[in-house]
Amino acid sequence: MAENKSIVKPDTDGVKTLLGNPKKAIIKLALPMIVAMSVQTIYNVVDALWVSGLGADALSAIGFFFPFFFMIMALATGLGVGGGSAVSRKIGARDKAGADNVAAHTIVLMFFLSIIISVPFFIFAPAIFSKLGAGKIAPVAASYARIIFGGTIIIFFGNVAGALLRGEGNVKRTMYAMMGGAGLNIVLDPLFIYTLKLGVAGAAWATVISLFISASILFYWICIKQDTYLSITLKGFRFDKEIVKDILNVGLPSALLQLTMSFSVLLLNTIVVKVGGTDGIAVFTTGWRVATFASLPLLGMATAVTSVTGAAYGGHEFKKLDTAYLYAIRIGLIIELCVAALTYIFAPQIVALFTMSKNAARIANDLIIFLRIMCIYYPTTAFGIISSAMFQGTGKGINSLIITIFRTIILVAPLAFIFSIVLNLKLTGVWWGIVIGNISGGIFAFFWARIYIKYLLAQPN
Repeated sequence: MAENKSIVKPDTDGVKTLLGNPKKAIIKLALPMIVAMSVQTIYNVVDALWVSGLGADALSAIGFFFPFFFMIMALATGLGVGGGSAVSRKIGARDKAGADNVAAHTIVLMFFLSIIISVPFFIFAPAIFSKLGAGKIAPVAASYARIIFGGTIIIFFGNVAGALLRGEGNVKRTMYAMMGGAGLNIVLDPLFIYTLKLGVAGAAWATVISLFISASILFYWICIKQDTYLSITLKGFRFDKEIVKDILNVGLPSALLQLTMSFSVLLLNTIVVKVGGTDGIAVFTTGWRVATFASLPLLGMATAVTSVTGAAYGGHEFKKLDTAYLYAIRIGLIIELCVAALTYIFAPQIVALFTMSKNAARIANDLIIFLRIMCIYYPTTAFGIISSAMFQGTGKGINSLIITIFRTIILVAPLAFIFSIVLNLKLTGVWWGIVIGNISGGIFAFFWARIYIKYLLAQPN
C-alpha cells in the first residue's frame, strides 16, 4: 500500500460545487472549460492560418502528423480522465486521503508513459511518414513531428494536472493555464514561423514552448504552492494495485477511446489521399479544425459531467446523477443546433480565412462543401459526448470505449470507404460517411446511457 499521509484541508469552493446542486455544478464547472477550450481552439485555427501562408504543402505536412498528435493527446487525456474520475468518486465518498493517493499514482504513471511513447516515434519519424505516402513532404512532416515528440512529457503533465484539478472541481485554474498557453502560442507562431524563418518547424517550437509555460504554472500551483484541495506527495510512494486499477478502469479505455479516434482519422487520411491526394488531406485537416471548434461547448460540458456524475456516483446519489446528465444533454443539443446553422450560413467566410494565399486558394470550394456537410451531425454529438462523459464519471470507461469503436471503426470509416470509393463519390463520399456514422453512433450512445441510469435508479439506497 502507498503511504497514506493526507493533509487535512477544508472543502474548497470546487468541492462544494461538486457536492451541491447538479444543474448549477454543470454550468459552473463547464463555463470556464468552454472558455479555455475556445481560446485553445482559436489558437489551433490561428496556427492553421499562419501555416497556410506557407502553402498547401505545409498544411499537408501537419495533416500527416495530425493522427500522431491525436495519439499523444489521447494517451495524456485518457490518463488524466482516469485520474480525475477516480478523484471525483473519492471526493463524493468523502475520502480525501484516497483522492490524494489517486493523484500521486496518476502523476507517476504519467511520467513512465510519456517516456515510453516519445522515444520510438522520435527515432523513426522519417520512415513512418514515408510509409504513409507523404512523399516529398515527408522530411517536413518528420521535422515537425520530432519537435512535438520531444515535448511529450510536457503535454502529458499539462493534461494530467489539469484533469486532477477538474476532478476536485477546481476548473478556473485549469482555465487560466490553458488560456495562458494558447495565448502565448498565438504570439510565438509568427515569430518562429516567419521572423526566425523556421517554417513548419517553427510552428512546432511555438507549441512546445507554450505548453511548457502552461505546464509550469500548473506545477507551481499543485507541487510548490500546494493550495489546492488535493495534496500530492511522492515521499514514501509505493504502487497500490487497487488504486492503479481504479485509475486504469477509466483511463485505459479512455486512452484507447482516443486512440481509436486517432486510428479512425488515420484510416480517413488514407481514404482521403486515395480519392483526393494531398490537397484532400489539406481540406480534411483544415476543415476538421473548424469542426472541432463546433464541439467545444460539448467538450467543456463533458468535463463537468464526468466530475459531477463521478461525485454523485461516489456518494450513491443516482437521482442527482440523472439530473446532471439530462440537463447537460438538453443544453448541449440547443447549443449545437445554433452552431450548425451558423456554420452552414457563414461557411464561405470561414473558408476565406484559410485560403488567402494563392497556394491554398485551390482548396476553397472543397473546404466549403466539407463544412456544410459536417454541420449536419453537430446536434447529435451532444448525445455521444455527454453519454461517454457520464460513463467515465461512473467508472464505466469500457462503455465509452465501446461507443467510440462502434461509431468510428464500425460505422464512420467503412461508410466513408463505401461512399467515396465503392459508390465513387470521392471526397464528398468521405464527408457523408463521417456524418452518417456520427449521427448513428450518437443515438446508440444515448439509448445505452438511459438504460444504465435507469438501472442505477432502481438500486436500493
